[in-house]
Amino acid sequence: MKDTLGVLLAGGAGERLYPLTRDRAKPAVTFGGIYRIIDVTLSNCINSDLRRVYILTQYKALSLNRHIREGWNILGREMGEFIEVLPPMKRVSEQWYQGTADAVYQNIYSIGSEQPKHVLILSGDHIYKMNYGRMLRQHNESGADVTLATIQIDPLEVQRFGVVDVDRDSRVIGFLEKPSKTDLRSPYNPDKVSASMGIYLFNTDVLIPVLLKDAEDRNSSHDFGKDVLPKMVDEYRVYSFDFVDENKKEALYWRDVGTLEAFYEANMDIVSVSPVFNLYDADWPIRTHQRQYPPAKFVFAETGRMGTALDSIVSAGCIVSGSMVRNCVLSPDVRVNSYSEVDASILFSHVNVGRHCRIRRAIIDRDVHIPEGTTIGYDSEADRQRYFVTESGITVVTRDYSLFENPVTVDYFTSE
Repeated sequence: MKDTLGVLLAGGAGERLYPLTRDRAKPAVTFGGIYRIIDVTLSNCINSDLRRVYILTQYKALSLNRHIREGWNILGREMGEFIEVLPPMKRVSEQWYQGTADAVYQNIYSIGSEQPKHVLILSGDHIYKMNYGRMLRQHNESGADVTLATIQIDPLEVQRFGVVDVDRDSRVIGFLEKPSKTDLRSPYNPDKVSASMGIYLFNTDVLIPVLLKDAEDRNSSHDFGKDVLPKMVDEYRVYSFDFVDENKKEALYWRDVGTLEAFYEANMDIVSVSPVFNLYDADWPIRTHQRQYPPAKFVFAETGRMGTALDSIVSAGCIVSGSMVRNCVLSPDVRVNSYSEVDASILFSHVNVGRHCRIRRAIIDRDVHIPEGTTIGYDSEADRQRYFVTESGITVVTRDYSLFENPVTVDYFTSE
């Protein structure tokens, strides 16, 4: 991987993950208690021995920039290794990033300065484990100009994905963008369809002219999946790499956590009895930046009630006092007070749940104080009067709710 440069796209606005993305970039949203979403892809890079990575940011990137600076400053620039944030500079355009291809195009000089043989385009909002070195080996062996990673999906799910038409030699011969249905089948499994994972490996001498050509096309939306790759099929050697999952489970695991429902389900995947996404694999660790907190504590309160957490992730600094927590993800420095019950919920850092609260199927943003006696997740109509509720009934409680209720003072200059 020494001749490969990683370009991680982390500048999207994340509208579908609102309101969690109201004050932060989507890749900076908390995942699995102690992580940020972007940590998963960056861990894949490190575990794949990819040691040169540019992160392209744009939207509300303060907390993301801080997280990268504090948690991922682990490589030696003097050795030619780096994980570096590139903010929008408008060096070759007067506009902000117009699409995934335009984001890379606007950083074409930074890419060229590293003189890589290959450029690996990655997304900062997917949850999966993948060894990019396997993809690079196939790319070189096939003589490809560009290789895109594909995953086998059920034909009934094609409307959510970009579908790739792949021949028996793994060569890509066509694309379908989120079709309602298709008769295409994957050469890797005749019962499945190959879908794009948004991971693209280019030869640099191919990528540069392709980006220049796309930038001049006024009719293009400047997106790799919609515009650039479909136009390359006839002129270049475009190949598919069938996803090899390092998660070591029976089913392939790749999640686009771009919606609240997908984000919620991905977190629930890691608290199941046999976690679908395994955070405990020492052979493929997920790393992050962790602040200093004391160990988690479970208190037998003066009320005679025992603090208990079942099938849950409880991070450092948490105190579960005389309360019951089930199937939950508790981020650092969360307190759940006596007589409260929290079920199937995600609590971000510094949340304080008062006594006698009942919370179910909720996402509680950081720094929120839940007043004593509050009920959340049991009456969708009542919840909609005060909180954000998704179509599937997940209640999202944000920090502005807390401000109306009394709580801890929130310092917006440091809380992210």
